[in-house]
Amino acid sequence: MDVQIHWTYITPKKQEAFLVSDWVDAKKALALADDFEKTGRTKTVEFVDRNGTVWSKKELQKLLEEIAGEPYEIVVYFDGGFDHETSQGGVGAVVYYKQNDHRYRLRANRRLSEIKSNNEAEYAAFWFVMQLLEELGVHHLPVTFRGDSHVVLKQLSGDWPCFEDDFNIWLDRIEAKMRELHIEPAYEPISRKQNKEADSLARQALEGQIITSRTELTEKG
Repeated sequence: MDVQIHWTYITPKKQEAFLVSDWVDAKKALALADDFEKTGRTKTVEFVDRNGTVWSKKELQKLLEEIAGEPYEIVVYFDGGFDHETSQGGVGAVVYYKQNDHRYRLRANRRLSEIKSNNEAEYAAFWFVMQLLEELGVHHLPVTFRGDSHVVLKQLSGDWPCFEDDFNIWLDRIEAKMRELHIEPAYEPISRKQNKEADSLARQALEGQIITSRTELTEKG
């Protein structure tokens, strides 16, 4: 979790200066704030995360204690597919993360009946990812999202507009959940070849093979 430090510094001549740091890891920010306070010239200190939430020192310390045993270093792969013959959609997701110094991989898929196209399946797949992250207890943390649907990722990042009302409904739902969980997203478009695992899960869902599995990975996994 990255934050900016906002603090008011008092000069030797009793003048006040409001200062803002670069983005730094929350643990490092707390350590820096301690150093600032030791000078005896710090009037106020606050921390602001990438979602604009303001934290006091005690609040940030409490938050870091709460999330200490929760997933971190999270990388997600997602993909969606659509079968025109059955009018069924399939979504697949792979979540890599660490928890208590162990590495895990969560693989999951679902078959969906209210999908109208392959494009819509990609949005549904990203929404499926958000549900998985919520179930894992991910909040107030950075998450890297990777998929071969460059449109979905570019629209979520704000680089591309979305003109389709149906797709905007999905985007609004995803972004609302992102804000609710206070996730700091990084969007990384990848090739289909790099997204084989999520693609395979989506295809299996279309074939009726529903999977949910979590595996602890070795150092080479």
